[in-house]
Amino acid sequence: MVLASLVLLPMALATRRREIRGLSPRSLLLAAVAGLFLAAHFTAWITSLEYTSVASSAALVTTNPVWVGLATVLLFRERLPGLTIAGIGVSLLGCLLIIWVDAAAGPTATGVAGSAAGAAGAAGRQPMLGNSLALAGAVCISAYLLTGRRIAASFSLLAYVTLVYGAAAVMLMLAAMAAGVELWRYPATGWAALAGLALVPQLIGHTAFNWSLRRLSPTFVALSILGEPVGSAILASLLFTEIPSALQLAAFATLLAGIAIAALGERRAPPAAAAG
Repeated sequence: MVLASLVLLPMALATRRREIRGLSPRSLLLAAVAGLFLAAHFTAWITSLEYTSVASSAALVTTNPVWVGLATVLLFRERLPGLTIAGIGVSLLGCLLIIWVDAAAGPTATGVAGSAAGAAGAAGRQPMLGNSLALAGAVCISAYLLTGRRIAASFSLLAYVTLVYGAAAVMLMLAAMAAGVELWRYPATGWAALAGLALVPQLIGHTAFNWSLRRLSPTFVALSILGEPVGSAILASLLFTEIPSALQLAAFATLLAGIAIAALGERRAPPAAAAG
């Protein structure tokens, strides 16, 4: 988050300085709240990977369509297209199937082969704690998406992500320092990995989500994140020799089917419903 903010800050100061100076205290406060939710999401989710499997963590953290959909209906009194609701149901079925397969396999049979699994070797030590943290991460990212959607009209995209990522970076740094976490003495490969995370998943991935919130419903944006367990499984198989079982592959296919159904519902929704 710090590295991503350092990339964005010069661009924002060069092109959006006047806009940022003219923001109201309320807008700045809401941006800070969004940053808090984003920081809490990363804290809970990344920590969950120390206690549960990659498949369970990625599946649970992507249950955010449930929370976004419920908040959209209960708090904002908006109606979801029927196909979007169906897509949520099908996608969550895939998530539950992933969790069930992982739980049935047991702590020593989560698909990790050999010591090369690295951090994934810790999977299953405290699965209930890890799964709870992943679920908390899902709730936090849902609140982040909804907050961003509500204040998107007040900011340009560059000003918004600079303020929100910067706020999250400050909060995470303070939390890490308070917890006594080592922040500096990483090997070169560690810094390269951190730079890659900042440049690709953060600056491109998360910024793309924020850009999408200005054009699509938050429920559909949240639902698109359900493809994450599929990508996680592919990378885990390459890096940690976690080979998905036939049932896991079926679950991933179910997830993708749910995303496709929701996408169809978004296309057929009236413009007012899709844009909120």
